[in-house]
Amino acid sequence: MTIVTLIFDLQAHSNVHCFFGLAPVFIIFRYSTVNLKYYIKLLIFLHLSLGCIRTSAQFHLAKRGSSESFEFTFIKNLIIIPLTINGKGPFNFVLDTGVGVFLITEPSLADSLQLGKLRSINISGFGETDTLKAFVSPHLDIKVNNSIGGNIPAAILEKDAFDLSSYTGIPIHGLLGYEFFNSFIIRINYEMRTIKVYKPETWYIPKKGHLVPITIEAGKPYMQSSIRMSGNGTIKARLVIDTGAGHPVSLESYRGQPIRVPSPNIEANLGVGLGGTISGKIARLEYLKVAKFELPNVIAAFPNFDDVGVKVSAKRSGNIGNAVFKRFHVVFDYGRGSLFLRPNSMYKEVFEHDLSGMELAYYAPDYTRLFIARIETGSAASEAGLRPEDEIIAINFKQIREMNIDEIYRLLHSRDGRSIALTVLPHGETKTSLIIMTLKRRI
Repeated sequence: MTIVTLIFDLQAHSNVHCFFGLAPVFIIFRYSTVNLKYYIKLLIFLHLSLGCIRTSAQFHLAKRGSSESFEFTFIKNLIIIPLTINGKGPFNFVLDTGVGVFLITEPSLADSLQLGKLRSINISGFGETDTLKAFVSPHLDIKVNNSIGGNIPAAILEKDAFDLSSYTGIPIHGLLGYEFFNSFIIRINYEMRTIKVYKPETWYIPKKGHLVPITIEAGKPYMQSSIRMSGNGTIKARLVIDTGAGHPVSLESYRGQPIRVPSPNIEANLGVGLGGTISGKIARLEYLKVAKFELPNVIAAFPNFDDVGVKVSAKRSGNIGNAVFKRFHVVFDYGRGSLFLRPNSMYKEVFEHDLSGMELAYYAPDYTRLFIARIETGSAASEAGLRPEDEIIAINFKQIREMNIDEIYRLLHSRDGRSIALTVLPHGETKTSLIIMTLKRRI
């Protein structure tokens, strides 16, 4: 249930990518509760360093022509694309503007790809003894849709500490970000679930798209946004554009200082890092203004400043995720510092928090069994008597094996007061129970 973002000092227009530099390098661990909307970020240090890797670290069109299209899967507001590595696959990767290097989260790939002996690095948290080990490959042959190729470096985790597969219900093998977005002009159609890439020299400008200036720093895109919330007035927030985040907005700080959380709000388990759980609150913004587009009643996550305050930067306020961008036709042009937005049919959808209050997780190897991982106090699930580790067998008398995760996700976000029939196998028991849960809006 975790996504990891590596932030490296990438030189966007150089052939030398020092993605493990000689100075301390930051890594961000981003976790989402299984209501799948709120990611939180915890900075940790990468203590070991490697030399520069000389590579163009770029993708190119393998076929003639100036553009190429392919489909993606959209699960819990995450863009998932298939790709091959060194001729093997396909493997499922999250397309994530928030990641600065190609990252393999499934460690078994290192063996199946026969990468041989790789140099290792240790990853540890601030003042914590827990560590993770990762390996570095100087180059991998990556192909997307068999028509887009690249030879790029990668970091490979020794242990899958983030378990993205249980989060999405399908095997997830890693994250693809900066190298891909920096190679093309990229158009994302969230309605049709398609991506079209253009050679950067085409100067593709979408019709009716509204231009939003962006900057690319350490391999990540930033934008300015106006946010109004009760008790704080209107602030000018500098946000990371993060297609690897399923939530609308996460606000960590403002000018390096804590943000007063608007009322009403609810306590929430927002995340986890190497040092343990990160707590915080969830509240609504009066509006989020992106360029000329004003979105009302947006759900936002607010991590406790004591958990992340010393690690956040005064130069950024937080991030903005796919729960916002899915409402637009989106075009990224890193080379010209441009983002184009045009509203689509989802533009006016209401922002809604999970109404069940339970975190769900699939179990390997086939990801067909669904379990309750955590239950929030005072939630619909809590009031219905559900418990962690209970297995959900059916929802509204439809077997879990016959439902996809997005169908379940939409159902649990559907309507305050809606009654849902859950067939449950309580933990430690052999007989199923029928439980009626009434969805409850708490924010």
